[in-house]
Parts: sequence; structure tokens; C-alpha cells
Amino acid sequence: MLTIKTLNAISKLGLSRFPTAQYAIDDQAIAPDALLLRSADLHKAELPASIRAIGRAGAGTNNIPVEAMSQRGIVVFNTPGANANAVKELVLAGMLMSVRNLAEAKQFVRTLDPKRADLDAHVEASKKNFVGGELAGKTLGVIGLGAIGVKVANAALALGMRVLGFDPHMTVEGAWSLSSEVGKAGSVTELYQNSDFVSFHVPLMPATKGLFNESSLASIKKGATLLNFSREAIVDENAVRAGLDSGALSRYVSDFPSHTLLDHPRALSFPHLGASTLEAEENCAVMVVDQVRAFLENGNISNSVNFPSVPNMIGQLSHVLGAASLNIVQMQNASKGDYAYNVVDVEQSVGSEVVAQIQAIEGILAVRVL
Repeated sequence: MLTIKTLNAISKLGLSRFPTAQYAIDDQAIAPDALLLRSADLHKAELPASIRAIGRAGAGTNNIPVEAMSQRGIVVFNTPGANANAVKELVLAGMLMSVRNLAEAKQFVRTLDPKRADLDAHVEASKKNFVGGELAGKTLGVIGLGAIGVKVANAALALGMRVLGFDPHMTVEGAWSLSSEVGKAGSVTELYQNSDFVSFHVPLMPATKGLFNESSLASIKKGATLLNFSREAIVDENAVRAGLDSGALSRYVSDFPSHTLLDHPRALSFPHLGASTLEAEENCAVMVVDQVRAFLENGNISNSVNFPSVPNMIGQLSHVLGAASLNIVQMQNASKGDYAYNVVDVEQSVGSEVVAQIQAIEGILAVRVL
């Protein structure tokens, strides 16, 4: 029996994919085989030695100490693309709300007195205060063309917008999904200079922290709107506030309310709703459960952020298995950054002595026999 510990509420549809005859789901488990979570912060948590895998029902893994888990041989999974449509739709909503001044218009309506005799005339006289623009014909710059960025770019085209994209690390899969009508910006600066709206869709890492900063204000197209549904620290909020105050920026639309911008009249914030749809939660749960099961039951890895390079590892494994007269039927190796993962099929049973010899190889982090 394998035990799965949940640290956040995980969709029942996803959890139902764990066969009850093989798995126990226990949010109080002391020695679980795997953890499933959404936003729970593991950076200060003491994780038991029993854990083999961590599944994040979402794309970002900033709440997981990935490097520390890698050193322990714990595979960390995420679910890229599972919530992409939900985030895409919220980005579009943010653009529409900002360009049509809908938040201000709604606030005006909330202040109206329903008993006012001249209500209709007052509304007609006041609507000029909320005149906005249209998205059609405007240019959207998309920074980061992963699963979400591609969907945002393609949807903006369908709304009649021109779209520029920038992603120096775009995958082949992303390129196949991206419309050929999306223009390519040679740099972030070029994208800033030519975009009426700029939407960020990049992971938070040292290279992307403060991607929009004080120096960016010199190149941004005057009156542009920034949309940040990626991570709060992707932008320098003091620079954003300065841009809003000076008119360099028209709007800042974000999924992250903050002390710096919460009171600014040109900032529109949502309470981290990007993936908050029933559909997205179910998609993420189903995807992460299937990935964790495939790993625990068969040793297969897909969508891991830390596994699948240790030099000559295949040769050392082959030597140990050969010395034990174990015939290798098939061997698969994959690497990701400094870490590699090997699956070796052999014809005979593997004894504890062989496992110990493999574990003793320098660079081996964890060994499992299935």
C-alpha cells in the first residue's frame, strides 16, 4: 500500500484516479510515499525520508525547495499547461476591463441612488467619464511563449489585435502551437517600444526578477498597459508606480494585490485568480496524480522540474549489473540540468547487494527496485 499525503485541497476527480486497493490518501500521514500540494510552502518544512515524489497541482514551484529535493533524489512534478486556458481568459478579461474602464464604471454604478428621480439622465451625463478604447488594432506584446503565453497570443489575434512575442527559450512544442501571424521581437526593449499592452508569462527566477524595472520606463511605449499574471516580483512595483504617476504607463493589471500599488487608481488587481476555475483545478489534479502514479508504480517520469547529468553514469551502472550477471534488456537515460534519471530493465531479480553497490556509486541520489 502506497500513501499519498495532501497538503492542500486537491480535486476529488484527480484523487479518484488513485486505486483504493493500492493507495491510501491521508492528509495526516507521518511517512508518506508522495506529497500532493498546490500552494503549501515546503521551504521550512521537515520532510520525512519516506518521500519519493512531490506533485504540485500547478505550474509554478516557487513554494518547493527544488534543489534540496533534487539532492535527496526526490522527483518534483508540476502540471504545465493544465491551467493555461484559465489564465488566458483572465488575461483577456484584464485587458478588456482596463481598456474599457469597467472597474471605474462599475464603482460609479455602485454609488448610484436607486431612488434618484433623474437617474437615467445622470447616468447618460456621466458616462463620458468612462470612455475607453478598443483592443482591435492595438498591439499586444507577450513575454514568454510557453503554454499560457501561446494561448494569450493566439486569442489576442482572434480579437483583431497585432501580437509581438519574445521568448529566447521557446520550445518546439510552443512553436508548433503559436500562430504564424505572431511577430517576433528581437529583444524585450523592442517589444516594450512597440506594444500598447505587455503581458508577462515567464517563471520567476533570478534572470526574470524585476524584468520590468526603472530603466524599462525609458523604452516603454507611452501609455502602455502592463499585465502581470505570472509572478509579483517579475516587475519592480516602485518602477510601475512611478510609470503610472508620470503617464508613461496607462494601467497596471495584476493578479497580485500589493502594498505598493493597492491604492493606486490606475492599478487593477485580482486576488490571485489565475488558476481559480473548477476546470483548471480538475485538470491540474488529474495530470499530477497520473504523473505521480506513473513514477511510483513504474518509475516513469514526465513533467518533472528537476529530473532528467552525471558523467559516465550509464557505464558505471552497466558495470555493476554486468558483474552481477544481470542481463540488461533495455536502458533509458534522460537528463535535466545537473540531474539525470535512468530506468534499467533486467531479466533477473535484483538483490539487495546489487542495490547497495549501485547506491555506492558517486553521484547516485536514490535507487528503487520495481
